[in-house]
Amino acid sequence: MPYSTYLPEHMGSITLSLAGPFVAGSHSELTLVYTAGTFGIDDTGMVKISWRTTSDMSKPQFDKPGAANYTTVEASNGAKLEVWFDRLNIRPWGNTLLIRVGRGYLRQGDTLTIRFGDRRQGSPGWRLQTNVEENVELRSSVDAFATYEFCELKHPAFDLVAGPAASWKAILPSLAVVGEPFRLAIVAEDMWGNPTADAAQRFELVASQPLRGLPVTIEINKGEGPRVIEGLVAEAEGDIELRLLAKGLEVARANPLRAVNTALLRRYWGDLHGQSGETIGMGSADDYFRYARDAAFIDIVGHQGNDFQITDAFWEKLNGLTAEFDKPGRFVCLPGYEWSGNTGMGGDSNIFYRREGRPIRRSSHILVQGETSTEAIYTADALFRALEGEDAIVIAHVGGRYADVKYAHDGRLERAVEVHSTWGTFEWLLHDAFDKGFRVGVVCHSDDHKGRPGATRPGASSFGAVGGLTCYFMPELTRDALFRALRARHHYGTTGARIFIDVRGTFDEPVTRFSDDPLLGPAQEEQVTEVTMGDIVRSGRVPMRFTAEVIGTAPIERVDVLHGKEVAATFRNFAPADLGRRVRVLWQGAEYRGRGRETLWTGKLTLSGNRIVRFAAVNFLNPERKVVETEEGAALAWTSVTTGNLAGVDLWLDDARTGSLSIESDIVSGTLELAELADQTIAFDGGGLGRQLSICRLPESDWSRSLTFEHSVRFSGRADLPVYLRVTQADGNQAWTSPIYLIA
Repeated sequence: MPYSTYLPEHMGSITLSLAGPFVAGSHSELTLVYTAGTFGIDDTGMVKISWRTTSDMSKPQFDKPGAANYTTVEASNGAKLEVWFDRLNIRPWGNTLLIRVGRGYLRQGDTLTIRFGDRRQGSPGWRLQTNVEENVELRSSVDAFATYEFCELKHPAFDLVAGPAASWKAILPSLAVVGEPFRLAIVAEDMWGNPTADAAQRFELVASQPLRGLPVTIEINKGEGPRVIEGLVAEAEGDIELRLLAKGLEVARANPLRAVNTALLRRYWGDLHGQSGETIGMGSADDYFRYARDAAFIDIVGHQGNDFQITDAFWEKLNGLTAEFDKPGRFVCLPGYEWSGNTGMGGDSNIFYRREGRPIRRSSHILVQGETSTEAIYTADALFRALEGEDAIVIAHVGGRYADVKYAHDGRLERAVEVHSTWGTFEWLLHDAFDKGFRVGVVCHSDDHKGRPGATRPGASSFGAVGGLTCYFMPELTRDALFRALRARHHYGTTGARIFIDVRGTFDEPVTRFSDDPLLGPAQEEQVTEVTMGDIVRSGRVPMRFTAEVIGTAPIERVDVLHGKEVAATFRNFAPADLGRRVRVLWQGAEYRGRGRETLWTGKLTLSGNRIVRFAAVNFLNPERKVVETEEGAALAWTSVTTGNLAGVDLWLDDARTGSLSIESDIVSGTLELAELADQTIAFDGGGLGRQLSICRLPESDWSRSLTFEHSVRFSGRADLPVYLRVTQADGNQAWTSPIYLIA
């Protein structure tokens, strides 16, 4: 039993003196007063105050009165108290302030005063959770009898609201048919990525080609929230660039939009993976779906709560919500859950059903005992057997646990692997599939825990990345079309940016394309001379011309063509002659595959014999972590987090080729003579899981956002050859296409 139910009315009460609302991510002082009940608290009894495991509220500290997050606890009767912070409570309320009464006790009416962010000695306060949420609870419980049996109290709570606008986003579809209406969404976000109505701006809207219905200017006033302009129409084919200018300066640029006369397949953006506060996340499931539709402006969403936290009642509620929100042609909402088996038993997998009313087969009943009607299935191989015959799709996922596709995989169900989420970047999961000869597609989703599916930012937590998105190629916006796209691997994933990618494989002679993976059973064969991402092809000795087109949301740093796990070719849209005085220093990678994979980089660089004219952070996702100049023109320092993804700093130097650059970090260090850098990349291995420090030169000014190229592929005819792209933008965003599989 999680909590004692023994005489809760006699266990006391706890109140919050100032209930807010507070601005998300701000510093405040929160004062709680616990008043002892009939039993008081015996010597060595305790009080716990807990908040959500996934909340990024700062850890309290107890020995620096002038610093942020200084926390004090005082007993009205002078009892000696032991106070510490740990993750010692029942999921999902792991973050806990623990208070033990020692060398004394409390009688009825005695109080404990808890000040989070005690400002009396100069502390700026406690840095609150960075994402907006209503009714943020401080779960409180008391062990009055010193038995370590805790009884819950009525929980104090407060609201967190968005701060003032710090940035703007403009969101368009990636593909529009000439003459058909589409929409533009304009969203203001605060410094932590929360959509905010605390924003006022007058914009000039400038499109690279005429759009019927697009106003010349638009005024957004405080309190209005996201602005949606419906009924825009492209009148001619072409790639459209839309910029938002304020007083002549570009404030935002929409994602690339291509207008075409006809389209058999449209492009729809989805985030199939996240969860709400009914499990490990935050906010209600209803709010979760509304955010995806009305704030993130994605087309497709799924809800993937941890199965061992989903009761039968909540499963029924979820099915009701997905049925309610699913509107074919407007918004697709999928029923499903996350099978959350222990890592050694197969790890995490996302389960999606085409229709509501299907059973949930949990990995355990550890937190829902007595509230389930189905037996638990403990291992991933048993899960696949139980799902046989279901109209379902499985996606291998890396979260706290990671999917072990080498332990269990069924290609009839498990059609894709998730290579990026807010947990980080996991190309190794795709490589695991290649090692076993599995033919899977690539997706990127958020695994959102903050109530922001489709637009997840890491805030100040150990989540080290922006949540991903996947572009699905579908003839219409329906569940049926989505399932067909997933089963055909017709999709690509990104680290959250709506990058436009098109790939084609063409052949001079007809080759065989399969309707499905022939390893899984009978598949129809078709003779073709052109294929696309996700297709499975028997080409024999006929070479494939692999043609790719990429239009980025930022300048394209590189596009790698991969043959399986190896880079076969790299393409850039600048030449060695374009390289100038801009030097990029990057760090990337993770500790290992499991929990605690995030790598904290504490680093510094020193330049001698040259001068840093200016610098800019690259892919620094947490506003609290910055690059700072420690010696003018000569030295910088930083703290940064990577979880398989990358971050770095760009330097603009007085001279491109003189001087020495020394970089030190707690992970890996190196020294480089800039005269030796030329047009290559110098890398230093950092151990762990793909950790490295690298240095290269780039053009001084931003360059093209589009790149088209052709690559020739000759298949040896032996093991499968998966051919796909990895796109890396100058801003650190990346994308991966599902492979074209050339098979024997």
